[in-house]
Amino acid sequence: MGNTYFTPKLFKFLHDLVENNDRDWFKAHQADYERYVREPALDFINDFAAPLKGISEHFVADTRKVGGSLFRIQRDTRFGKDKTPYKQNTGMQFRHVMAKDAHAPGFYLNLQPGECYMGVGLWRPETKVAYQIRESIDSDPTVWKRASRGKRFTDVFSLGGDSLVRPPRGFEEDHPLIDDLKRKDFIASVRLTQKQVTSDHFLEDFTDYNKRAVPFMKFLCGAVGVQF
Repeated sequence: MGNTYFTPKLFKFLHDLVENNDRDWFKAHQADYERYVREPALDFINDFAAPLKGISEHFVADTRKVGGSLFRIQRDTRFGKDKTPYKQNTGMQFRHVMAKDAHAPGFYLNLQPGECYMGVGLWRPETKVAYQIRESIDSDPTVWKRASRGKRFTDVFSLGGDSLVRPPRGFEEDHPLIDDLKRKDFIASVRLTQKQVTSDHFLEDFTDYNKRAVPFMKFLCGAVGVQF
């Protein structure tokens, strides 16, 4: 048996935060946030460091409270219409050592009432990077299909994200992999249950899922020119 990191109290806190999304409420309940959300998440990140190194030494489990693998609970309200100060989820991303921000191959975990999932891949890369991936798919279709359609991968993950309406420049509509080439996001995800997340084997499950994604992540890293 392993450790239990997350409890129903994490989901209770996030549920209550949705109902009371203001700074006064959060300040009054900050001890609960630390105890049930941030500290367990940092413990999980810390304990995933060793299994992650076994998957790839080029990804980081960073336990810093600010700037590490755990996303801040505070929202950036400067540019959006939604001015509520706090996120409704807690997110963790295990980034590539070469990544300067979230837009690089990574492993991701989202915990939220009714919306728990983990994801792998590269979300919304800039145009130049997206074309590097498309060109790799076009030049190595067998490797891409093995990475994205292998049974060990698809038993758990489903490809997702947004796609272009028309074929990207340089590719024809009748290309055999046109649906993959149209992708704007090169990601795959699996839904998780609250029961699974709060179990004492969640770290093992999370590690197993990420191991299954190795061919997919290795392909993307190769496409964008970073080591896996």
